[in-house]
Amino acid sequence: CTCKSWSDLIGRSSFVSTHINRNVIKHAHVYLLCLHHPTFERQNDNDDPFVEEELQWSLFSNETFEQFSKLSNPLGSTEHYGIYGSSNGLVCISDEILNYDSPIHIWNPSVRKFRTPPISPNNIKFVYVALQFGFHSGVNDYKAVRMMRTNKDTFAVEVYSLRTDSWNMIETIPPWLKCTWQHHTGTFFNGVAYHIIEKGPLFSIMSFDSGSEEFQEFIAPDAICNSRGLCIDVYKEQICLLFTFYGCEEEDMEKTDFWVLQEKRWKQLYPFIYPLMAYRTMGISIDDELLMQRRDFIEGGAELCLC
Repeated sequence: CTCKSWSDLIGRSSFVSTHINRNVIKHAHVYLLCLHHPTFERQNDNDDPFVEEELQWSLFSNETFEQFSKLSNPLGSTEHYGIYGSSNGLVCISDEILNYDSPIHIWNPSVRKFRTPPISPNNIKFVYVALQFGFHSGVNDYKAVRMMRTNKDTFAVEVYSLRTDSWNMIETIPPWLKCTWQHHTGTFFNGVAYHIIEKGPLFSIMSFDSGSEEFQEFIAPDAICNSRGLCIDVYKEQICLLFTFYGCEEEDMEKTDFWVLQEKRWKQLYPFIYPLMAYRTMGISIDDELLMQRRDFIEGGAELCLC
């Protein structure tokens, strides 16, 4: 009797939502998911793409970076996969180099289950594909957003709904996207996909709401003049831009300039300043710290650092 009543209780959508919201607010059960060499070192030193090496999925502490748990490969394969977003314990993985026909897998490492969305009915062979995944609280659904282009600058957007297990092609594309532009990095926040795009000498942020299916454009700050060292992420529930390009006034130090999007305008905050030691900005951690990679070009390898 008790098992049945408890099973009915925890199976309700209201209980699931309350449990997820509680974990999100408390930052409970937060880990870094990494696909790595089992010994954390390459088995061989050559760069032959046809030499296969076994890889391992693991969870790491988001504070100490220590290995927490090893995970089995969800597809029974050790091929190179890319992670294209995660939300509430679900992870979206696909080919490291995306194609129009790359399979997408939505994986729950905790219960060791995954779902593979159906193949899109759209059969146009696009040459460029960007993929993002996350939860949209407004429609209470998990969404995957796939943006594609052809050599003739034809642009298309498809949205996958986990709830309906189906794809939807977005028919209306705004005029400011019907031109030649170059895509850079992106992020997904509160059901909205954000992308840095470059149109001639100008940089801007394109946003697409996977619920309302509406596009918006935000012109980037004038100081942003190069895609190198440019990163978009989320800081304190706000979209932010990180730009490592200009020199630091302090001797032997480097800086990353920093803006947040507030009421559709960019506000510049105090930059991150750190020692001059070949760092590369990776993004913002869930605790609003700058996550960086420090490369060792002599010994090889790299380290994760928080600033």
